[in-house]
Amino acid sequence: MARKILVLSVLAMSLAAPGLYAQTAPAAPAGTAQQVANAVDPASIQALKDMGAHLQTLKRFRVSTELTGERVLADGQKLQHSATANTEAVRPNMLRTRMFSARAEREIFYDGKLATIFIPAQKAYSTVEFTGNLGELVNKLEEKYGVEIPMADMFLWGTPAAPLDKIESAMNAGQDFVDNDLCDHYAFRQGSVDWQIWITTGSKPLPRKLVITNRADEARPQSVQYFDWSLKPAFNDSIFKFTPPKGATAVELHSLDNK
Repeated sequence: MARKILVLSVLAMSLAAPGLYAQTAPAAPAGTAQQVANAVDPASIQALKDMGAHLQTLKRFRVSTELTGERVLADGQKLQHSATANTEAVRPNMLRTRMFSARAEREIFYDGKLATIFIPAQKAYSTVEFTGNLGELVNKLEEKYGVEIPMADMFLWGTPAAPLDKIESAMNAGQDFVDNDLCDHYAFRQGSVDWQIWITTGSKPLPRKLVITNRADEARPQSVQYFDWSLKPAFNDSIFKFTPPKGATAVELHSLDNK
């Protein structure tokens, strides 16, 4: 059977924060946001470190996200789109994620030996051998194949791969509720991106909401993501092994190095 080149495109805004690794700041009284907007608050940095450290302790979990993003037309008009992603993971090296919207659907499987990308609409899949941990998988798929795993940062926060020194400003914007969870709200500036994150208060900090603003576009398009966590999920490890459905075709995963 002739092999085809599989061109993989992940959902708009990639369902993953674009390299957001920051530092956070202590709670700021009302009215002080403007004063600290251009300073890196060490306590805000520490809040991200604490969140990352906690994420690294999660051995078995499920997380889902709902994304609302904006696309800007040539005349400046904004169009809103939505997508969702569900991820199950077992550290150090098992993952399954499903990304879907009205325009596209992708599934990624990793059982510690093989990583597989499956496109249900085309019944096409591509498999590569890999034995690294989840953080290494995230980097491998993105750097070599241009494939982004949704919510990829959750596997990098709390590791040396999280470049905290890239943050240009960091501030604590107070507290807010996300659903029923009281969260500390932090805001960061990083290159041409502004981003905000809401982290649950207490000794087990988890990200619950993320807002990203693209300042490189004068229209300032935004994406908004909500995260829902299950820390005692009921699933069998067999879900991480991909079994091709009847009629599915194996295709070549195009390496960026071979362009």
